[in-house]
Amino acid sequence: MKVAIFCGSISDKSTMKIAEEVLNKFNINNQTYVISAHRLPDILSNTIKKIESKKGMELIIAGAGLSAHLPGIISSKTILPVIGVPIHSHNGLLGGLDALFSMIQMPKDVPVATVGINNAYNAALLAIHILSIKYNEIKKLLLKFRMERRERLVNEMKKYF
Repeated sequence: MKVAIFCGSISDKSTMKIAEEVLNKFNINNQTYVISAHRLPDILSNTIKKIESKKGMELIIAGAGLSAHLPGIISSKTILPVIGVPIHSHNGLLGGLDALFSMIQMPKDVPVATVGINNAYNAALLAIHILSIKYNEIKKLLLKFRMERRERLVNEMKKYF
């Protein structure tokens, strides 16, 4: 396994499933966990320890809504890079801004790379970019992906010129 994906609640899983799908397209092993940082802190800590002990674990993507402490708590307990996905919770009134601000305002020494609200897609792509530095097969797939995206965009633009 190279990437662990964490969801703060079951309701976050539908948003974070996109990260799984993108990672799978690049043949990157991943596993998803649903653990609340506030309600199950001991289980979260134990899970992080287990993940760190697994050979090949290199990155964590964590999505959460509302106060969205999950990515920050994870980052405080590991030296693995953490990518945070702020999630627009239907229980909240701020459209995901609460989660976004929670993640981007991490204190010094506890970094979380944060993508846009509900953007598990970009979180997975950021993970892929990071892994492509080390793994040539991922780099090749990423370059192919970027070229295909570019060609598609150029072809779409040709309609207008």
